[in-house]
Amino acid sequence: MQRSDYLIRKLFFAVATLLAVIVFNFFLFRILPGDPVKLIVHSPRMTTESQERIRVNFGLDKPVWFNEEGYQEAGLKGAFDTQFTAYIRNLLKGDLGISFSTRKDVTELLKERVWRTVVLVVLGEFLAIFLGIALGMIAAWRRGTSLDTGILLYGLFTWAMPTFFFGIILLMISGGRFPIGGMVTPGLKPEDGLAYWKDVGWHLILPTLTLTILYLSEYMLIMRSSVVEVLSEDFILTAKAKGMNAFQIFRDHALKNAMLPMVTIIALTLGYTVGGAIQVETVFSWPGIGRLMFDAVQKRDYPVLQGTFLLLAVSVIIANLVADLLYATLDPRVKPD
Repeated sequence: MQRSDYLIRKLFFAVATLLAVIVFNFFLFRILPGDPVKLIVHSPRMTTESQERIRVNFGLDKPVWFNEEGYQEAGLKGAFDTQFTAYIRNLLKGDLGISFSTRKDVTELLKERVWRTVVLVVLGEFLAIFLGIALGMIAAWRRGTSLDTGILLYGLFTWAMPTFFFGIILLMISGGRFPIGGMVTPGLKPEDGLAYWKDVGWHLILPTLTLTILYLSEYMLIMRSSVVEVLSEDFILTAKAKGMNAFQIFRDHALKNAMLPMVTIIALTLGYTVGGAIQVETVFSWPGIGRLMFDAVQKRDYPVLQGTFLLLAVSVIIANLVADLLYATLDPRVKPD
């Protein structure tokens, strides 16, 4: 199979996954208990007629996926006059809808929040990848020593710890030395320039530290295992027989081959990192996509939930597609057949 056919196949699976996510995205949040209209309406004095008008305005008066009454009146055209078809129709136009709770356009809400989550995830992932690979190499290099044992114990301990729980622990032990919530001190604005961004960086310390400490353990354990496996290969014995010293073997042969599995692991871990970011943003009140989703779940805000879930799913699908293509490019043993 040619490279172009391999690319087309991978793109096909990515698109198929995206279509499945879109359908799943719609039905997932509508099985949650609770009436979104009653959560929108905070006044117990609002009449039933007023609540019904809200349902009509948001399209909640229509059946979810099949309109039996419409089918009897107008046939197939009426049968598909549903919330699902309206969702697909709006999605094809790039319209993610209007938030039930804030009455704002979901696309604008996501634009306002997405960069905050991106900054948090990118910083946490970068530090976790760098430190995880470094510690994994050290553990493999010093395999069987007390240093290796200590690194392994740390990795297993932090890997098993829930993200939100570790975030709460950091809040407790910070002792007020770092900001414990929010993104910026009230009163500061972007117009304040350097003072504003320094304050944002100060607020980033604890949430970034939470993601870094927890997620570097996976990279560290995988890297250690990969290096140990490569060091047992026959070509390493051949390199030793040629008289190469241990450092040269590790640098020129073991490290390059051990890095290949990390490409896939980093892409696959992105989904878990985003999920962890939701918990971190909730614990530290960081106003990103995760916090937006958490608030939307409580309010049964379907358009916001659909928009945030779709955005996160697309990012994971793209990351996995890039990983597949990179792996086939970096490793000549992976043939597109």
